[in-house]
Amino acid sequence: MLLAAERQLLDAATLERPWDLITTFSGLKREHPEDVQQAAQHIERHLRELGIPVEVHRPDLFLSLPRRASVTVGDVTFTAKPMAMSAICREGLEAPLVYQPSAYAANADDMFSSALLEGKVDVRGKIVVTEGFGMPGKIRELERRGALGVIAINPGERAHWGICTSIWGTPDLNDLPRKPQVAVANVNRPDGDRLIEFAQRGAEAVLTTDLEEGWFPSPIPVVTIPGTEDPEAFVLLHGHYDSWDYGVGDNAVGDATLLEVARNLWNRRAELRRSVRIAWWPGHSTGRYAGSTWYADHFALELYRNCVAQINCDSPGCRWATEYKDVSVMAEAVPWAGDIIRDVTGQEMQAERPVRAGDYSFNNIGLSGFFMLLSTMPDDLRSEKGYYAVGGCGGNIAWHTEDDTLEVADRDILLKDIQIYLLSAYRTANATVIPFDYTRTLDEFDQALDEYAAAAGDAFDFSPARTAVHELRLDLQRLARAAHALSGESLASPTVRRVNAALISLARHLVQAGYSQAPAFFHDPAEHVPPLPDLAVLGRLAEVSPEERGFVLTHARRGQNRLLAHLGDARNAVRGALEHTEISVRGGQS
Repeated sequence: MLLAAERQLLDAATLERPWDLITTFSGLKREHPEDVQQAAQHIERHLRELGIPVEVHRPDLFLSLPRRASVTVGDVTFTAKPMAMSAICREGLEAPLVYQPSAYAANADDMFSSALLEGKVDVRGKIVVTEGFGMPGKIRELERRGALGVIAINPGERAHWGICTSIWGTPDLNDLPRKPQVAVANVNRPDGDRLIEFAQRGAEAVLTTDLEEGWFPSPIPVVTIPGTEDPEAFVLLHGHYDSWDYGVGDNAVGDATLLEVARNLWNRRAELRRSVRIAWWPGHSTGRYAGSTWYADHFALELYRNCVAQINCDSPGCRWATEYKDVSVMAEAVPWAGDIIRDVTGQEMQAERPVRAGDYSFNNIGLSGFFMLLSTMPDDLRSEKGYYAVGGCGGNIAWHTEDDTLEVADRDILLKDIQIYLLSAYRTANATVIPFDYTRTLDEFDQALDEYAAAAGDAFDFSPARTAVHELRLDLQRLARAAHALSGESLASPTVRRVNAALISLARHLVQAGYSQAPAFFHDPAEHVPPLPDLAVLGRLAEVSPEERGFVLTHARRGQNRLLAHLGDARNAVRGALEHTEISVRGGQS
């Protein structure tokens, strides 16, 4: 239920500034550095006109800028779109075509998977023609099998722009070996069907790709609206402002949303108890989230110590996007996010575990997060229009194409989505106790352990992990009861500080354990990440050879050790807070 102050906050949201920014961006391509810098200047100008202080960081980011591509078979040439971070073949790569069947993705997570490849065709030394998008998992698998190039057949009349590397952000020395060494381009479905026919006849092709790679200046505008009670603690609200082509639905609408949230929260900054930090990222499209990754790297310890939540804003307010299903929300935040959507729209949210995409560049720091894509088209309308799965634009297949223009934005839906983001940042900043239920995270852990245990049978002993999850759950239930009595207390209260510090520590351990395999402060690949990924190998134990079985079990043993360490440290943080909190609550002290 909305409080009076919240109702006033939402009523103050308008489309005047947002629509002005969207209209400007609808005439500005935001792929190349000069366009990106111009877009950042527009964001900065709006903020300064509103009297909102803005800090603009100016890093150089490693980016890959696609120019053009083509596929020639005999005297027939097909236009294509090169995938960012693929190999550059300006003089043309000549090799036999081979057809590798693949299923089309059913959802955004599928796009990052290699599991859609159907069977193992001999691709060594050949240019592969295959259905789908030229996304990381598929490209990595085909390169491992010896392909020289890949032509991905997109599902519709338009080929889509995209990026094919699994490297998250600017590569470090561990990442560089995964940089793709194959040429990759996307073609549309009609041209792709003809290329399949050529491949089945044993034809040769010339694949030409032209890209520009290097280090490019990439401004990052950041607004910090200080809290009144605990200004060091902050909520991070963020989205990307670069795009493919004009990118109205992905993500001019999100940039406009961030601007309107900034305006309203700045006007009501006296009501904020924690700070709210709002950031616009470059390098999302051409650097695989390079802007948000740079920020995660350069402000890592501040994020680690003080950020209570990250909220991502990508593709809100698009035409026909009237439902809130498949909304990315970490398990602990599902009730919180669901209440916000219900209070603004009257609709129920259907949540999904966040995929390894968007600008979720903070999992290895351990930040709880919610939202990525928000409103989306109903399934029956998508089916009626013959649309296929895409990764943004509210389900509009204009995503990542030259069709993502002004008509993709919807004023009424955008205003509603702005209100959702506005209330999300406002409520999260003002909750006395960080408002996430980590017993739900433990529910997700238990479910994953059940699944992996069913696959492993008697080959692996999960009892240490199950016991640790159970013990932490009991302590969390005690902490929740004690924290309930703190409602209305100041964030400066020592007891409130202890509880929130414990919850921040809890998030750092549980998010890392649940979403990452790389060490803290390094970045996992942009590929599917199952719950408790260190133990997920046990899901395929029955399929591996006897020789490989021991390696899988060794990996799982180390993974369980890591999980036990995280759970133990999380429990110590909770029990440390309980020692003081229960005494204070019983004594009526704060």
